[in-house]
Amino acid sequence: MNCIALLGQPNSGKSTVFNQLTGSRQHVGNWPGKTVEKKDGTYTYNNVKYTLVDLPGSYGLSGNSDEEIITEKFIKGGEADLVCVLVDASQLERSMYMLADFASMDVPAILILNMMDVATDQGKTINDRLLSERLGIPVLPFTAADGKGFDGLRSLIEKELKAPHKLITKPETGSKEEAGNLKYAWIDEILEDVTESSGKDYSLSKFDKMLLKPFWGKVVTICIILVGFLAAMLIMSPFMGVAGMLPGLLGTPIASLLNGIHVHPWLVSVFSLLIPNTLYFCISMASFVFGVNIVFGFLEEIGFLARAAYQFDGALSKLGLQGKAVAPILMGMGCTIGGASGTRVMDNWGQKMLTMMVVWAVPCASIWSVIPVISGMFFPIWGTALVCIGIVAYIFVLMFIVSKVFGNKLVPEESRAGMIMELPPYHKAHWKYIIKEAWIKCYDMFKRAIKTVTLVSLVFWAFSYSSSGNVESSLLYKVGTFIEPVTKFFGMGWRTFMAFLSAAFAKEAVLGTLNAVFAGQSNVADVAFNASTAGVDTMALSQIMTQTISGAEALAFMFAITFSVPCLMALSTTLKESHSLKWTLKTAGFYMGAALILSCIVYHIAVPFIG
Repeated sequence: MNCIALLGQPNSGKSTVFNQLTGSRQHVGNWPGKTVEKKDGTYTYNNVKYTLVDLPGSYGLSGNSDEEIITEKFIKGGEADLVCVLVDASQLERSMYMLADFASMDVPAILILNMMDVATDQGKTINDRLLSERLGIPVLPFTAADGKGFDGLRSLIEKELKAPHKLITKPETGSKEEAGNLKYAWIDEILEDVTESSGKDYSLSKFDKMLLKPFWGKVVTICIILVGFLAAMLIMSPFMGVAGMLPGLLGTPIASLLNGIHVHPWLVSVFSLLIPNTLYFCISMASFVFGVNIVFGFLEEIGFLARAAYQFDGALSKLGLQGKAVAPILMGMGCTIGGASGTRVMDNWGQKMLTMMVVWAVPCASIWSVIPVISGMFFPIWGTALVCIGIVAYIFVLMFIVSKVFGNKLVPEESRAGMIMELPPYHKAHWKYIIKEAWIKCYDMFKRAIKTVTLVSLVFWAFSYSSSGNVESSLLYKVGTFIEPVTKFFGMGWRTFMAFLSAAFAKEAVLGTLNAVFAGQSNVADVAFNASTAGVDTMALSQIMTQTISGAEALAFMFAITFSVPCLMALSTTLKESHSLKWTLKTAGFYMGAALILSCIVYHIAVPFIG
């Protein structure tokens, strides 16, 4: 099979070309032994099947990072029959540095001048024929995002595989110190008289000037991203509304049918409650991913995310992250699923994984509907305010801890550098491409979520199901009471510990679970899977809880559920986005363990003061 490799710097459009050519016929994982994302897929043209490999994005091939080492070995190893080098036509001089690095390799290639529409809007004209003559390889003017030139690209690839061309020129060699200057000199020579400009000078607009101010720029950036989150919610609402009808439409008829043929009650509950609600969860998650990717795709396309990255790069670099991470972190304030999905804008897998781990430290909106209710049962208004302030303060502590524990592994110190970038001009978004990309990710998320959520849901269901409806006849109760001497050390009795476990399934389930284990009025499995509809008499629950557990245990419990695994759907999203079961389990294990340690510390500090 013919193997085509895509090579280019981050944001050169490689992923756009890859997704447009392969569609859903792609596989994403990690390179063996490396925390670097590997993407490969296939497409068919004129009855011939091609393999396409999207090489890791990097700014050169000097071998300074895992991405560069993998890319260099792949190309030099002869695994690619043809290399498509992508450059940003609107910033040609800077983008050509990758080609200057590639020039030393004796491999067939074509040069794709992507984002020609942006270059044209800037008043630039590029003589692709002259550039092709000087390089000795085909040069294709291209705009990947509009989806119109792909037949021409497929045809050119087919032609080049039959009669390949190689670069006929390369930079002069010199010492390591001279190499960079020699490459830039070669670029200047190659591009002489290739690009003409209309003479229009790009100047910052009033909005840009405000956006780049140290303080107000950050405020405006945060506001725009939060508005983007609201827009994502609006996009997902119709899909979620339809999905929310499924448990009601399917549950009763399925239960009646199965009861009529005398199926075991446990299986009846699985098919009538667990499966319809799991389907609802998965559709909701996929629709949210759809909305988030439309919002992020738009912000990235028009050039806004580059401004956001500039504003927050200095602050986030202290965590080992790029400035781009501000967008998914802020999205995580609304929903961890959105934050994890938003990490698609990061330049490499290590940055992406570390950003997801930091996003998990940000409590989602659901937890803020639970904490004030529980806190209000035990503490006055000012006490509840202090609890909320304490939670917000610990967010930054936990982010710092995560960056210290995992930062060097995911983003090694030697690979970190200050951001150097040209501020791209604003340009129109290609909505057809944005929606198509969002749909591909949404569909992929749904397929993966069905498997993950169903499996974990069945495990939780088996532990929490009670045929009598009494929590004391569930396996979860038996396990909880057996290990209570251990959980007590961490500040939680068996009841609060069971609620702590259910919080890892869905934060909305916490109050329902507390009602089930303290008041015994409902099945734990039922409230976990009907978290959004379970009615809870908080006044009655408050009377029982305050008589049963101490304020210190309640405080420890609140911190534990806030900073544990966000929810099952966030776990599934992290697995989908990271393509690494190992790192997803590491993340879940770390947060579960860190939550228990935090609960232990809070409890033992609080006992002398509030009992």
